[in-house]
Amino acid sequence: MISEPELVGEDGPGSSRDVVSGFDPEQGAGGGRRRSGAVWAVAGALVASAVWASAVFGYGIGRDGKPDPRGYRVESDSCTAMRLPALTKVLGEQVSEPATELDGIEHPALHRIRCTVAFQTRDTPVGENGTRGSVEFGVSLTAELHKETDPRPEFEASSTLTEIDGSVVERVERVPDLGDQAYLLTLEAGVLRLNVVEGGAVVRLALTGWTFTEDDSDDENGPPDDMAEPDLLAYRAELINDMREVMKALKAG
Repeated sequence: MISEPELVGEDGPGSSRDVVSGFDPEQGAGGGRRRSGAVWAVAGALVASAVWASAVFGYGIGRDGKPDPRGYRVESDSCTAMRLPALTKVLGEQVSEPATELDGIEHPALHRIRCTVAFQTRDTPVGENGTRGSVEFGVSLTAELHKETDPRPEFEASSTLTEIDGSVVERVERVPDLGDQAYLLTLEAGVLRLNVVEGGAVVRLALTGWTFTEDDSDDENGPPDDMAEPDLLAYRAELINDMREVMKALKAG
């Protein structure tokens, strides 16, 4: 079962606004107040320690400040994790095996791989006047394993940008119950991207779709104005399911 993503900026049903105060209106003056202050100081220290421990162990940051790999393995052969059964079922067969891009990193502080795969082109109506064309889908996977520094601050910042590589981010949603944090981004350039951080691992899975006609390359004016672009949000559930499978495979590898 997939939990519905939540728009960033909205208060979810489980959200709360708690305020902790150290002042009791019925507390008398003098020694009682001083004892109360001491009790609150101790309680505050205990709460701070609990919060720190929760952050350290709940999010996988060790006492040495290094992120917990959580069992992830990111190496040059990790593109085999990109099986994508859910998307393959709805989009059709993949054209070839996932291709490893050349911008991978193998460094003591960071391992990164990027893989791409394309699906078979399909004929489809692309205009209101009955114009026929083709639709293509592709998926890219970027997996990073941070070994020295906590990737969460950078992850949070990059997942809530209003523009990425010149494309406007139209929608940002939180995806619950996926890694430590997960965001689903819809870009105006025909891209649906799911970003997940878990311990020291950052995994991004992006679905791209575009339509075209046979004479697009010869038409100086570009494609027809009424050309319908693929509705990528229709494949949101499949993208989330395949992300879960990719994460499992990266741990099993």
